[in-house]
Amino acid sequence: MKSELRQNTFWHPLLSLAQEAGKIIMEIYKAPTQEIRRKDDSSPLTRADLAAHTLIWEGLTRHTPDIPIVCEEKTVNLSSLDADKPFWLVDPLDGTKEFLQRNGMFTVNIALIEMGSPVFGVIYAPAFNALYWGAKTWGAWQGGLNNPSPLAVSSLATPPRLLVSKNHLNQETSDFLNRFAVHDTLQMGSSLKFCAIAEGKADIYPRFAPTSQWDTAAGQAILEGAGGYVYTEDGQRLSYGQLHPLNPSFIAASVPYEAL
Repeated sequence: MKSELRQNTFWHPLLSLAQEAGKIIMEIYKAPTQEIRRKDDSSPLTRADLAAHTLIWEGLTRHTPDIPIVCEEKTVNLSSLDADKPFWLVDPLDGTKEFLQRNGMFTVNIALIEMGSPVFGVIYAPAFNALYWGAKTWGAWQGGLNNPSPLAVSSLATPPRLLVSKNHLNQETSDFLNRFAVHDTLQMGSSLKFCAIAEGKADIYPRFAPTSQWDTAAGQAILEGAGGYVYTEDGQRLSYGQLHPLNPSFIAASVPYEAL
């Protein structure tokens, strides 16, 4: 599988799939009103979530029919997955609240997981026409295959630039921010926070509010490809394939755990 990842024949359909999903999302985004349903956890669900889900699910099934798909909009029993075999983790519209707030900070996330690690990730922010992709073992890029720009994290800025979620700033996050006597705080939605660190525009993203595995896998693949890190509170690399879809608290950063 990893050798196949180095071939454009594998990458290109995945990048195109994310962009096609983004196109559908933007068509619905431009509508004057949005139909909103509520999931069991009371989070919003829109036509854009469902339309992007259908397109990505069908596209991945055609491209890799033997690789199972775990997607936010389709309940899958994670215990049914073979831990030794790859699977897709997909969030067809990460940042539905941002979508409804019409601030553009929403993304399409597609990641391939092998042995608990994200070995490929693509993120597309359709409102900004920004495409990010890559993985730890072979680098990260912004833009299409024809003329991509390499991504690389920056050294820790002085003062450090800390990212927080626009909708999930809790007390634990505030306590972490206060560890830095002087810092710049940037608010951003969806997986764009991972991309900002990968671009060298931010340094640290602490997340102590709930996230699901499909929220973070693509961003982790890209950030690690750019030289960054995603680790739990005790310094372990964030991993995937656990039976419960929720992640533990984590920190995404341009520097290793020991440097914080």
